[in-house]
Parts: sequence; C-alpha cells; structure tokens
Amino acid sequence: MKKSYKIDVDCANCAAKMEEAAKKVEGVKNAAVNFMLLKMNVEFDDGAEPAAVMENVLAACKKADSDCEIFLKK
Repeated sequence: MKKSYKIDVDCANCAAKMEEAAKKVEGVKNAAVNFMLLKMNVEFDDGAEPAAVMENVLAACKKADSDCEIFLKK
C-alpha cells in the first residue's frame, strides 16, 4: 500500500534526513520526500497498519529534524 502525506520542512537537506529516517522505520518498505512539492510518499510493508507506522515515522523524523512536520490524515 502506498500513501502520500503533506509535510513541512525548511530545507532540502532536512528533507533528505526525513527520508532516510522514514526508510528505517519498521513497516516502511520505501519512502520518498519531495522537497519542492512538500510531500512524502510512503510504501508500507504488507500487513502493516499505516496509521500506527506513520506515528513511528513522525517520531523518527522529529529526531532527525525537530522542526519538520508530517500532516497525518485522521
């Protein structure tokens, strides 16, 4: 399953840090951040619950760049 999320990040370097942090989270098969569009595309592992995984992705991204934000769809 793939989903797209709106993000807020200050620079391309920070966006790259977010992408790398997201890729390391359990349940994420792949992640790509587009700094120009302020979007993160996430592909989830089979059987993963996207809402739960994205909470962990947000936490990992906050560790990489405390000023970043991912707008999770509720």
